[in-house]
This record gives sequence, C-alpha cells and structure tokens, in this order.
Amino acid sequence: MKMTGFVGAALTAAMALAPGVGLAGDCTGYVTGIRPISSYNHAAGNGFLAVRTGPGTGNAQIGELYLGDEVSVWARSGSWYRVQCMSGRCLNPLWGQANPNGWVHGRYLSIGGVCP
Repeated sequence: MKMTGFVGAALTAAMALAPGVGLAGDCTGYVTGIRPISSYNHAAGNGFLAVRTGPGTGNAQIGELYLGDEVSVWARSGSWYRVQCMSGRCLNPLWGQANPNGWVHGRYLSIGGVCP
C-alpha cells in the first residue's frame, strides 16, 4: 500500500522519531566462543557454529558460521536467533551454503543494537 500526502509523511516521521523502534536487521553481532577455524573438523563439530533450519538441535544443519563472522539478527525464539551472514568466512564456507540464513544458539553470539 502506497501512502501519500500528510498521513504518509506523518507516519514516516513518527516512525523515524520513535525511541526503541527498530527495523529487522538493526541488530548485528559477531560469532564468539567457538574454536578457531584452525581446529575445524565438521564430523566432530569443531571450529564452526551450526546454522539450522529452525531453533533447536533437532533441526537440520544448512550451513556454518565461524569465529569472528559478522551476522545480522532477525528473530529470536528462546535462546535461538535467526541470523544472516554479513561478512567473514561464512561467505565462503568449508561446508554448506554460502551466506547462510538460519538459526543459531545465542550462547555463541555477541550482539548489539535493537535486538529481538
């Protein structure tokens, strides 16, 4: 729906000035607390953070994040966060899809901004 005139301008201004109102992706962070990539062993689960299709270890792994990778955070479900790779080794991973978008456990993230 396209907003025009005074109502659209007023709504846009109110959203821009509202304290604490964030947009999806306003929360960013880095992968922390995992072994460095020099310890990488996919079979043993070392040197990466598993990106999953949903929150919880029962969901399939679709990608990997690595120590120091930068992510944007889009949603939260308990201790799990839906993230998107922004920069780092995750753009050219050792396993799985590049630029993964999925769920990771929050224990391994250092995040800030307007977060879910």
